[in-house]
Amino acid sequence: MDLKYLNTFRAVVEMGSFVKAADRLNYTQSAITFQMSQLEKELDTQLFEKAGRNMVLTQAGKLLVPYVNEVFASVDKLYAFHNDLQQCQGDLYIGAGETLLCYKLPAVLKEFHQQAPKAKLHLQSMNCYDIRDELLNGSLDLGVFYEDVGGFGSNLTVYPCGEYPLVLVASPDMGKEYSDFITGDRRIPVSFIINETNCIFRQIFEDYLKEKSLILDHTIELWSIPTIKNLVKSDVGISYLPRFAVAGELAAGELVELPTAVSHPYIKAVCAHHKNKWISPLVQLFIDLCKGIE
Repeated sequence: MDLKYLNTFRAVVEMGSFVKAADRLNYTQSAITFQMSQLEKELDTQLFEKAGRNMVLTQAGKLLVPYVNEVFASVDKLYAFHNDLQQCQGDLYIGAGETLLCYKLPAVLKEFHQQAPKAKLHLQSMNCYDIRDELLNGSLDLGVFYEDVGGFGSNLTVYPCGEYPLVLVASPDMGKEYSDFITGDRRIPVSFIINETNCIFRQIFEDYLKEKSLILDHTIELWSIPTIKNLVKSDVGISYLPRFAVAGELAAGELVELPTAVSHPYIKAVCAHHKNKWISPLVQLFIDLCKGIE
């Protein structure tokens, strides 16, 4: 049996259609159709049936899924044996939330490279929702992100990496002028400087503003945490960030913390992988280092 056919079958199942599987694998749709027809002939059973304009799994197709997953788990083990077992080398694809990448992972990465100098690390700064989705579809080996995004149920295996407080910060001058973010039903003429819409701590604070009926001037949306902090220090606006990201500025008096009544001002960091992921020595090393994050 050709592994290529099984890989195509897996892509169709994960992507939900022949068209999307063709895009993912860079095949024509007719090539996908041909390969699935050949697989059905080899297994002597129908794997897909038409439902409206879509192709859906038959009962036999559903039963085949765990067998295919097992086959590719074994293939991963063979590659891991070759690449990792003796010298902890090979490729590792990791997505990380920006605040964690900037402030929590440098020590992990330093230790990882010392222990696995022959490993090739492919590291991306990503939105936490995108990390979750790419772990679910198998595009990433590991993700370091905030568990608060939810939506992964039992499909991901997660390892806690700490629970961290969130703080509302402003410059000392702005903090004196606009210190009350607890009294509700008001308009506060300051700007909110924060990451893009799907930033989890942005969502937490915006939910709080709605709950308290607090209206701010407008939102300045940036990707760079250092840039956000510099603008806040320059009296441009306020921000809501993990305390570890502003600890230095708070200690130096460049920023001040403003009190809020957010019901649970904490965020949980995790290292995660797909539940079917083969845990090679290289993957295990990175997980163990992440579990030691302080």
